Amino acid sequence: MSKTIKSILAIGLVAIVAACAQPAEEEFVVVEPVQPEPVTSKY
Repeated sequence: MSKTIKSILAIGLVAIVAACAQPAEEEFVVVEPVQPEPVTSKY
């Protein structure tokens, strides 16, 4: 086979593998509200 045909087949194979790959899972981050410290008059 010619180099052009081999190149096209290689690119097609890479595209098929990339299309069939499972997508990466997105991380789910839960942001908890920050509570201020209680204010006491120590001074």
